Amino acid sequence: MNTRNLRIAIIRLSALGDIINTAVALQIIRKHYPEASIDWYVEEAFSPILEGHPLLHEVISVPIKRIKKTKSFQLLKETIRSLRSREPYDQIIDAQGLLKSAIVSSFIKGKVHGFDRHSIREKFAASFYDTTTAIPYELNVIKRNIMVITEALGIAYDENDILRKEPLFSLQKRPDLFGNGKNIACVIGASWPSKCYPKEHFATLCEKLPYPCFLIWGSEAERLDAQWIAQHSTNAKIAPKMSLTELVSFIGYCDLIIGNDTGPTHMGWAMNKASITLFGPTNERMIFPTAINIGIKSPSMVNILKIDRNDFSIKEIDPELIIQKAKELLA
Repeated sequence: MNTRNLRIAIIRLSALGDIINTAVALQIIRKHYPEASIDWYVEEAFSPILEGHPLLHEVISVPIKRIKKTKSFQLLKETIRSLRSREPYDQIIDAQGLLKSAIVSSFIKGKVHGFDRHSIREKFAASFYDTTTAIPYELNVIKRNIMVITEALGIAYDENDILRKEPLFSLQKRPDLFGNGKNIACVIGASWPSKCYPKEHFATLCEKLPYPCFLIWGSEAERLDAQWIAQHSTNAKIAPKMSLTELVSFIGYCDLIIGNDTGPTHMGWAMNKASITLFGPTNERMIFPTAINIGIKSPSMVNILKIDRNDFSIKEIDPELIIQKAKELLA
């Protein structure tokens, strides 16, 4: 293989947190193959966060959700034709391990590597790969992402590459609404209701923390929750509606991120900012703990192979514990 002209495709279609947690691989690849050309295949809704990334050659948007929503056979044909028309790759890596990502990989020319059937939930996906890696599903998700990519490329896995990473995304200008002091971001939403820390507890946090707390929201329901929190805490401020690129800079200029197990909270780790991630039905497997990136888990037990979406134990996390940890990180 000519490493000077090595062409690599990474397939990680969704979701935001998973894309964020996979992006560290770009620095590792560049360290070993500085002249390689790296493309990333991603669901079109999340492509803005990768567009213009200095370590990527091209970002290819795949309209899977739009195809499902519109049931457009024409759009499906156009997407398949576009994937098949691309130049062959030396290595295609499915870092997602779902049937949809495996199917996308099958339309691209080149050798495909992915997780073996015992390492993923949708086991049939492994039948689309030429080579596979066995990595326990219960392992830390960031380690899993890096290990499947490094094994595909013949790179020795080194945890220090993760610990010593540079910020994963570029910053735009500092938000105008930030003052001269420290700023805290509170990520109040998540994909499931059971992953959401109660708004009443967020109001307590904001009121007792020593710096302005900006409430990050995405949906209309989350905006209404942010409004309620701001009405019950003089220290809480509602963040503006933001694009993905604006969100990166907003998080990147904050001094601490506190939030649920969801993409914007994981962005704190990605940008080397202090963060506290709150877990109820999921656990610390979803983050890469460091001295400044910690998780606080509710009392419930989690079976990662069979997540209980009706586990609302996150409400049992004491706000005072979060406040204590936050003050330690801010100090």
